[in-house]
Amino acid sequence: MSTPRHNQGLSRRSFIARAVAAGVAVPTLPALLSACGASDTTSGSASKIPAPNNPVRWPISKKNPPIKSGQQIQAGTTLRIYNYADYLSPKLIKEFEAAHNVTITLSTFNDEDEALTKIASGDLSFDLYFPSYDSLGKMVQADLLRPLNHDYINNIDNLWPQFKNPWYDEGWEYSVPYTVYTTGIAWRTDMVSEDIAQRQNPYDVFWDPKYASNLAVIDDWHTMMGMVLLRNGIDDINTTKASDISLMRKQMMQMLQVTHPKVTITMYNDLPAGQYGLCQMWSGDVVNAVYYLPKGQSPDVLRYWFPSDGKGMVDNDLMVVLAQGKNPVAAHYFINYMLDSKTAARNFGYIGYQPPQRSINPNEIVADGFVPKNLATATVLPRYFVEGSRLLQLPPQADNEYHQIWQEFKAGG
Repeated sequence: MSTPRHNQGLSRRSFIARAVAAGVAVPTLPALLSACGASDTTSGSASKIPAPNNPVRWPISKKNPPIKSGQQIQAGTTLRIYNYADYLSPKLIKEFEAAHNVTITLSTFNDEDEALTKIASGDLSFDLYFPSYDSLGKMVQADLLRPLNHDYINNIDNLWPQFKNPWYDEGWEYSVPYTVYTTGIAWRTDMVSEDIAQRQNPYDVFWDPKYASNLAVIDDWHTMMGMVLLRNGIDDINTTKASDISLMRKQMMQMLQVTHPKVTITMYNDLPAGQYGLCQMWSGDVVNAVYYLPKGQSPDVLRYWFPSDGKGMVDNDLMVVLAQGKNPVAAHYFINYMLDSKTAARNFGYIGYQPPQRSINPNEIVADGFVPKNLATATVLPRYFVEGSRLLQLPPQADNEYHQIWQEFKAGG
């Protein structure tokens, strides 16, 4: 789910939407991963779908064993990173290159469906990838990842304790956390007259006709659809109940008819530019939006709502080493570099997304200048990961149902 993720070219989702509109059949992501060897989590291995109440320790891959300890990065190595655009400080990349006499190439994607489809194709050789945790299980079961050698990643001790043994990857065998963020509602006070936070149900604004053509939703199927469920008091944003899924579809089609939202991932730029006044937004993007305001525009115009009780969507992105990469040693060194407290703080200053670093006190982020006072609600607190709703990997059948509704929504109903 982030930061300035520029929409570069035709994303896979755009392709799917057009294909659906034209009546062309396209393969689903679960089908593609299944072809790579991912097990069917609905037949005899449902326990492999991780959740806070169902933690999973993934087996160490026999096909892609961990690298041996004690190795150094070879001079002249090219480390290939696959990430969202502008989700990594260019200055930090250059400093790592200089320190280790390596070259880093950065390729970008628009959304995880696009990224996973390309990775699963087997045609790439990226070393390091930045996914969200709900795709981790699919990648492990498809043998797309290389287990981590912890000897290279001593900076793991800098993180919030809960991330040293996360439920989605007990023992952090394959992943380390990168950033944490919430999903809420952002608006401009000069384009929206009401205080959205004072609504009995702030999510209702996306169905309010007075905001027609003046709002946007995130171009991420699960994040956007999870919001529809939360609007209806359904805390299980990974529900597989037929009645919940039917309600979700009905209200998404209603949203299309009533408010015609823009579906995008460029809120960080569009909102400060005044292209619309209100949007569903990730916390890191609203923090970064401050730097995209026109010259002379006060950041006080921006606001962000997330439930004060923490009962909204809260997530974290990861860093993982891809099995297809040619330079896993350099990938491990880079992961440890990004977990360094000073490096993480500087990266935070560039991307707007908070790292779960113990040295960064969430209660002092505003005072420290990382987050403007009027956007203090964009701060991510550790308790949110207990109180909030998490986007989980879905069983294949439910995943297909969600995607079918999303494709219909993206195609305009």
